Amino acid sequence: MKMFVVFVILVHVSQHASAVEVYEGDQFVLLPCESQTFELDEPSVVWSRYDLNPSTVHQRQQEGDELKDQNQLYSSRTSMKTDALETGDLSLNLTKLHLSDSGSYTCTVRGFSMGIERELRVTDVHLQVKERFPSWAKALLVLLVLGLLVSGALLVHFRQYFMSVYQVEVEEGAESVQLPCKTTVHLPKDAKVEWRDRGDWKVHVYQNGSDQPEEQDDVYKNRTEMKRNLLKTRDLSLTLKYPTNKDKVSFTCTVYNREGDILMKKQVELKVKDCQVEVEEGEESVQLPFRTTPDLPEDATVEWKHYEPKPPMTVHLYENRSDQPDKQHQDYKDRTEMKKDLLKTGDLSLTLKHPKQTDTGKYWCGVYNQNGVILRQKRMKLNVKGNIRNSSSSIDPTPLMADQSV
Repeated sequence: MKMFVVFVILVHVSQHASAVEVYEGDQFVLLPCESQTFELDEPSVVWSRYDLNPSTVHQRQQEGDELKDQNQLYSSRTSMKTDALETGDLSLNLTKLHLSDSGSYTCTVRGFSMGIERELRVTDVHLQVKERFPSWAKALLVLLVLGLLVSGALLVHFRQYFMSVYQVEVEEGAESVQLPCKTTVHLPKDAKVEWRDRGDWKVHVYQNGSDQPEEQDDVYKNRTEMKRNLLKTRDLSLTLKYPTNKDKVSFTCTVYNREGDILMKKQVELKVKDCQVEVEEGEESVQLPFRTTPDLPEDATVEWKHYEPKPPMTVHLYENRSDQPDKQHQDYKDRTEMKKDLLKTGDLSLTLKHPKQTDTGKYWCGVYNQNGVILRQKRMKLNVKGNIRNSSSSIDPTPLMADQSV
């Protein structure tokens, strides 16, 4: 009797948990989730609520949405980006919010690697949908119609004033970008200023008259800066160093008083243009640029990959304080080079020697710590153009010689 044994590896790792609050009746909410999937075959992402039956909120595969197992509570109310599995932005858009949408949502990535099924629990998002007006407030507002009209006008006025949305655009590879946040409102000396990204990760915290770097997430370590005397000048703008495609999200600046009440809040949308490199085939070399903050951990790993077209290939690996040529793909043997003291200087650029047309595609560079957490990453496109001179010189001259002999 033949026995078939299938090994299934289930990796239950919650990389990040966040909370999102919205009001009943809001048009939409975005539940954040980011994870690279290019190393998996047949990747898919599933959003679930395990307190429901069926638990599937939304499922997306390479071919498109797969909604046959979707809970009917979410019918026609969920969507994801069409290129989600390619870009790694697996965020879920949920529309027409109801109170019953409150709960814990789990983003899970599934796929195959070396023939083995893998499952990664990427993030948990707790969504709370609040009543726009509590019952006691409704009763009070019935008695205070005039007060409601006045308060409503003030609310609209101040919301437009305090919730201005800015859009900033920068090219990937720039040394820095400024996320603007200025106010005319007087701020108390003990105010707390907090910048967060769309995933609710702490980008920068200013409290008790100084920065609080121990509170920010590792992704933003040594990459942020705010001006001096910011509460006095009321300029709360944030400088973000070495922006990459990973930073292409919305950022929120919030100011709290000592009691924790919100004094003001402003949002900034950051758009980072992809880095593109062009070179002619036959050139001696081409550089794929990646500069980030210096003084990265000495035990960090730096990996360059050519991930599209598939299958992904390791172009260059720096691990245990040295290059690892035995771990790179055969196509790149003796053709790659990185600078010395790269973790100390933050220059992770890769020199690719003798570029050829088959090198054309999308490249990704990631920096990991010992626990496998991605500290820095960057994507770029390389286009190796065919050398016209070489191609023309390779034409067979035989037909021309035959004409001359007639």
